[in-house]
Amino acid sequence: MESSASRTSGLGRVLVAVYAVMALAATGRSLVQIIEDFEAAPLAYTLSALAAAVYILATVALVRSESPVWYVVAWIAVSFELVGVLVVGVLSLTHPELFSNDATVWSGFGYGYFWVPLVLPFFGLWWLVASRREEAPVAEQPKERSAW
Repeated sequence: MESSASRTSGLGRVLVAVYAVMALAATGRSLVQIIEDFEAAPLAYTLSALAAAVYILATVALVRSESPVWYVVAWIAVSFELVGVLVVGVLSLTHPELFSNDATVWSGFGYGYFWVPLVLPFFGLWWLVASRREEAPVAEQPKERSAW
């Protein structure tokens, strides 16, 4: 496999940058929505804030993914993002009354952001698999010899 340093260089760096941009965009959008008109769509605006938190967590976890703990956190965050965009995307099409004015980053599978929210978690999961480093083998214990 690739060296662990490759997770934050090349394509890994581009992935982290896109996650950072999405974190900024989702955070800004959710703050404006909540401050200006929370009563109009409380569920949608809360989901928008949740999306922002997920993008922030995913960005930090991808940057720090050299640590086994952060690698797992990255998996959880990106997987949650994928489930979120799929569930909210379906709900925004089947129950549009819950999502007035395309209220979340994930509404319509992220079409307000040119479907980046739909494609990004697939790319993120692929990257986590592709950049996984093999753990150093644990020193083998001497095997007991059988009398047979």
